[in-house]
Amino acid sequence: MLRPLRGTPFGVWLAPLLLMLILPACARQRASPPPQRAPGPEPVEVVLTVTNHYWLDVVVYIEHDGQRTRVGTVTAVSTQQFLLPLRVLGVSHQFRLYGAAIGSPEAVRTETLNIQPGQAIEWTLESSLRRSSVAVF
Repeated sequence: MLRPLRGTPFGVWLAPLLLMLILPACARQRASPPPQRAPGPEPVEVVLTVTNHYWLDVVVYIEHDGQRTRVGTVTAVSTQQFLLPLRVLGVSHQFRLYGAAIGSPEAVRTETLNIQPGQAIEWTLESSLRRSSVAVF
C-alpha cells in the first residue's frame, strides 16, 4: 500500500500518478484513413462484333501502341461478340483491327480507328477479305 511521504499531502502525488497510469489505457488509436481512389471515369467496356463471311476461321487482334493483342477467334460463317476493356485499346484509344485467317496466308487490317467510351465496333469480314468493312457507332 502506498504511504504518503513525510511532509507531503497524500493527494498531491497520487493524482498525477493515477492520471499517468489511466490516460494511456483510455486513449484510442486512430485508424488510418481509407486509400483515396484517383478521380476519373469508371472503366467501360467496348463491344466488338465480328461477322465472318469468310470460309476459314479468323483470329482477331488489336494493334495499338506498337503491340498486337489477341482478342479471340471467329469461326467461319458466324458472328462473335467480344467485350473489350478500354485499357486494351491503348492510351490514346487509337488502334487497328487485324484478322488472320487460320490455314491461309490471307489477312486483313482496318484503318486506324478512334473510339470513345460507350461506342461499339462492328467488323464484317467478307468472303474476300479485301472487301471487309468496319463501323464505329
